[in-house]
Amino acid sequence: AFFASKLEHESKHCNGKGFQRPGSSAFDRVYTANQNCGHAYPTFLAVLWCAGLLCSQAPAAFAGLMYLFVRQKYFVGYLGERTQSTPGYLFGKRIILFLFLMSLAGILNYYLIFFFGSDFEMHIKTITSAISPLLLIP
Repeated sequence: AFFASKLEHESKHCNGKGFQRPGSSAFDRVYTANQNCGHAYPTFLAVLWCAGLLCSQAPAAFAGLMYLFVRQKYFVGYLGERTQSTPGYLFGKRIILFLFLMSLAGILNYYLIFFFGSDFEMHIKTITSAISPLLLIP
């Protein structure tokens, strides 16, 4: 909602109609940041859902909240200079990687149970719970 309201605000302040506004760098930055966030959102939802379902819900939820905060930081950084958005982008990639690895660990545990009868679910939950606070380190 924040991204859409910023896009609407910049759209109203620009002269011209439609999305093609030559010379409006503020609108272009807001529009591009909104599109980038929108394109990354389905991937985020997929890995968040898989990590919570297959591995552990609490670290996945924490990483999901951190990702939303980081995307906000990326968006606001994109409104300034483009170099200000880089830390938010890299931080977001790290969170997506963490969620993907959680999903992968859950899938691996499922196949270990299925083929060998070994269940490492408690170990995986302990490790992910211990690693998730490390996501706060920039």
